[in-house]
Amino acid sequence: MIEPSTALIDSNVIIDIIGDDHAWRDWSIEALAACEVPFANPIVFAELCYLRPSPSEVEKLLRTLEIGYLELPKDALFMAAQAFKLYRQRGGNKTAPLPDFFIGAHAAVLGVPIITRDVRRYQTYFPTVTLIAP
Repeated sequence: MIEPSTALIDSNVIIDIIGDDHAWRDWSIEALAACEVPFANPIVFAELCYLRPSPSEVEKLLRTLEIGYLELPKDALFMAAQAFKLYRQRGGNKTAPLPDFFIGAHAAVLGVPIITRDVRRYQTYFPTVTLIAP
């Protein structure tokens, strides 16, 4: 069961917290702290793997930040594909679904907000998802 104060945390928020982005670090820390049950999904996990030497280091990072982990349900995978189809119909030139489509679809299927600084694609393809953004 998803808690009312649950939110999917976009990788840009986590990167702000662990990186040197002084412009967004405080906002990202406050946004994460305000969420009682934050979680990442496989897409966010994969994006964080770019910054860490092993999956166990990403798991350690998530534990340190008290961020849980949830797999993507099949309904979210389907919704991501449909968003990608719409993107292509609108003239998008990418040839594979974008990470934001999986993150947005996951939040939409679960009915939870996304904590992010990257709102454009989410607003366009997942207008029912609440965004917690600066």
